Amino acid sequence: MIQKTYMAKASDIERKCYLIDANNKVLGRIATKAATILRGKHKTMFTPHVDTGDMIIIINAEKVKVTGNKLKLKEYQTYSGYHSGQKSIKLEDLLKKSPTKVIRLAVDRMIPSGALGSQVKTKLKVYKGDKHPHQAQKPITLEI
Repeated sequence: MIQKTYMAKASDIERKCYLIDANNKVLGRIATKAATILRGKHKTMFTPHVDTGDMIIIINAEKVKVTGNKLKLKEYQTYSGYHSGQKSIKLEDLLKKSPTKVIRLAVDRMIPSGALGSQVKTKLKVYKGDKHPHQAQKPITLEI
């Protein structure tokens, strides 16, 4: 008898909501856990071409830690496409300016690009303080 591979359908997926407190947590560990859950790889019904992931809420983004000398050395670069259009900003400065962007960039770069990746990235919510407007979703707290 031939065993058929299970392919998840959009109607089969049961979504949950998870809450991660980034207070004194390492940036990379938060990002890998969040990317895994956003893609749905923690579920047995994971299918690469279907969005099987759950929603992630990350609070206390400004209190995230990095190891080593990354605060001084790590740079984020952007390029506008014009001559002399390349800009770079150090991690330390970006954490002061926009701490939510640091976490969002770390998670976004772990998710494949494309239409499905864009859809998955919309389920990531990052907030600066310890308050968030998603109480109605009854988020499940995740420890990292």
